[in-house]
Amino acid sequence: MLSEKIQKGLTKQLNRESESSQLYLYMASWIERKGYEGICEFLYDHSNEERNHMLKLIRYINKRGGNVILVDGGGSILNITNVSLKELFMKLFEHEQKISREINFLVEISLQEKDYFTYNFLQWYVEEQIEEEALIKMILDKIELIGADKGGLYLFDKDMKSFHKNKKW
Repeated sequence: MLSEKIQKGLTKQLNRESESSQLYLYMASWIERKGYEGICEFLYDHSNEERNHMLKLIRYINKRGGNVILVDGGGSILNITNVSLKELFMKLFEHEQKISREINFLVEISLQEKDYFTYNFLQWYVEEQIEEEALIKMILDKIELIGADKGGLYLFDKDMKSFHKNKKW
C-alpha cells in the first residue's frame, strides 16, 4: 500500500504529466498553424510521450493499491499568440525544469517514507527528466545559433522533421 504522502505526491505528478501533455499539444497546434511541419510533429509526439508518462503513473498507483484522482487542469490557457520560437522553447525548458524539481521532491518523499518500491519506480522519471531538459536545451542552443536567419529557420524545421522521425533523443 502507498502511504498517504506518497499517494498525494504521485497523484499530483500524474496530473502534472497530463498538464504537460496539454501544454505540448497546445504549442504543437499553434506552431502547426505557423507552417512549421517538423517542429509541430516533434511537439505532437512529445504531447503523446507526456501522456504516456501519466499512464505509467496511473498503472503504478493502481498496482500499489492506491486511488487515482484525475484533476481538471482548470482550463488555464497559455497565451502564445505572439511569441518567437526561442520564447516558446524557453517556456518548455522552464516547464521541464519545474517537472524535474517535482520529481526530485517525490524521490525525497519516497526516501522519507522508506517506500523503496516507489523510489525505484521514480528512477525512470529521474532519467527521463535528464533527457527532457538536455533535449530542450539542445533545441534552444540551435535556435540561438540560427538567430533571425529565415533560411536557417527553414532548415531547422526540416531538420526537426527528420529529428522527430529518427527519434534521436
